Amino acid sequence: MDQQSTAPPEMRLQELAEAQFGVVGRRQLGALGLSPTMVRDRLDRGSLVRLHRGVYAVGHRRLRREGIRLAAVFAAGPGAVLSHRDAAGLHGIRPANHRNIDVTVDGKRARAPGIALHRATLTPDDVTQIDGIPVTTLARTLVDLASVVPRDHLTNALNAAERNHRVDVGAIELVLERARGRNGRGHRAMRAALAEVRANGPEHTRSELELLFLGLVERNGLPRPRTNVHVHGQEVDAWWPQARLAVEIDSWAWHRTRRSFQRDRAKTNLLVAHGIIVLRFTDADVADRPREVAAQLTGQLQRSGD
Repeated sequence: MDQQSTAPPEMRLQELAEAQFGVVGRRQLGALGLSPTMVRDRLDRGSLVRLHRGVYAVGHRRLRREGIRLAAVFAAGPGAVLSHRDAAGLHGIRPANHRNIDVTVDGKRARAPGIALHRATLTPDDVTQIDGIPVTTLARTLVDLASVVPRDHLTNALNAAERNHRVDVGAIELVLERARGRNGRGHRAMRAALAEVRANGPEHTRSELELLFLGLVERNGLPRPRTNVHVHGQEVDAWWPQARLAVEIDSWAWHRTRRSFQRDRAKTNLLVAHGIIVLRFTDADVADRPREVAAQLTGQLQRSGD
C-alpha cells in the first residue's frame, strides 16, 4: 500500500499545503478523508482559515502572492486559470501590485471578494502551469494584458518577453487569430505595441528594468524594497533598510562614459564606508539570469536577518 495513503490525514494535509503555497480546497480535504464535521472542527480551532467559499489556508493567513493567486483560482471553480496582470506577474514580465487577483473562467461564475473575474473561452494551447498554478500562456497573457494596462506598460512587458526569447510575434499572432472578433480594444493595443517593438526592437528602459527587478523579487517571495531613494545622499535603485542592502542595476546605455563609470564607483565606495552592502547587477543579469540574481539577494537578506 502507498505509504502516503496510510499516513495520518493531518500529515497529508500539511504535505498538500506545502505543495500548494499553504492553501487547499474543500474537495481536496474530502479526498484526504476529512469529513465536513472534521473541517468545521479545524475551522473552530484555527488550524484551517477560510479564504473563500470552499478554499482554506492551513494554519494562518500569511500567504505569499502565489498562495493568494492559487486560492483565487480554486475559488473561481473548475477550469479557472490565472490571467491578465497576475499571469504577467507569475511569468515575470511585470510586477502585480493591484488589489484583486485576475482569473479567467469559461462561462458565468459567482463573483467573489478579492477576485477580478474575466470571461473567455480558452483552448488548451492558451493554458499552462507554473509551480502548479494553472495560468494563461505567456502569449495569451500578453494579449489579455493589452486590455487592462496602459500602453507603455504593455510595451515594457512585450519587450521583456521578446528580449528573453520567451515568446515570439508568431505565437502572439496565433492567439490574436484564435480570439478574433473578441476584445477589440485590447487587440488593437497589442497590434500597435507589436508594431512599435518591430520598429524599434526590444530595449531596456530604466522603468522597465525596475519592473523586471521587482517582478523577480516578488516571484521569489522576497521583501519588496524601496526604489529610487536617497541613502546618505546617494540615489540607489533598490534599498532594504533593515538589511542595509542597496542594489544598483547597471545598463550600458547609462554607463558608457568614463565620467559615469567613475561616479558609480565613488557612489559605491561612499555607501560601503557607511556600512551598507552594495550588490551591482547588469540589465542582462536581471533579464537573462534571474535565478542567479535571486539566489544572491536571498542569501544576503538571510545573512542580514531581513
